[in-house]
Amino acid sequence: MKLVVISTIAAAAAIAFSAGASVATAAGIRGDYLETRSCDVYTGPCFANAELGLTGRQAIMAWSIDEGDFQGVDLSGLKAIVVVRSADTLGFGVGIKVRNELNKSVILLDNRATAEQLAALEKFARAKAGATAGEVTRIAPLPIEMKLDHVEMVATLKAGDEVNMETRKLKKGDCVCTNEQIYYPPLIEVENSEPAYTVASAFQGRGLGSQWAHSQSRSSFLATFNE
Repeated sequence: MKLVVISTIAAAAAIAFSAGASVATAAGIRGDYLETRSCDVYTGPCFANAELGLTGRQAIMAWSIDEGDFQGVDLSGLKAIVVVRSADTLGFGVGIKVRNELNKSVILLDNRATAEQLAALEKFARAKAGATAGEVTRIAPLPIEMKLDHVEMVATLKAGDEVNMETRKLKKGDCVCTNEQIYYPPLIEVENSEPAYTVASAFQGRGLGSQWAHSQSRSSFLATFNE
């Protein structure tokens, strides 16, 4: 009988621990991440070296939050975008010195968010972008649509009339020198990142002193985040 009691207590403890772990997991935040740059990220070193300092000074980083909260505020289903303009090629991870203090960025937030969620979403975007964001010159709520297919590597992103982006899977014909590699990793720490072909990408908004379009290149990443 004593063994039964002990087993029952152990089982109850295991259930309690499992429930606690589930709560801890639910308290995190997870979703999809999309990034594009104004240079090839999947390329040969010779091409990248030739373009250093000339291209890759712009980037769009976008998050689609599946579920979770940030600093106690539920952000499930919301989206955020950070658009960056740099004085240098954004080449984190390959030994290039980027003067992040010269970077400028705009933050675009999901206009479906409440006032409390907007404040938390802005903090989330700033925290995730980190030093890459540099000086934030403008923050604006906009209707944001973002969809990712990690199998087909197809992604679409649209934020009002300011941001437009579309990707597809890299194909054999996209290989130019047969020495391609992921030369530039994603600008932030993410999970399950894979390069994709940029069919179209553009920023036509205010706040950065310039607008741009960069298409038909191997310049995007699809990824996930889970914290």
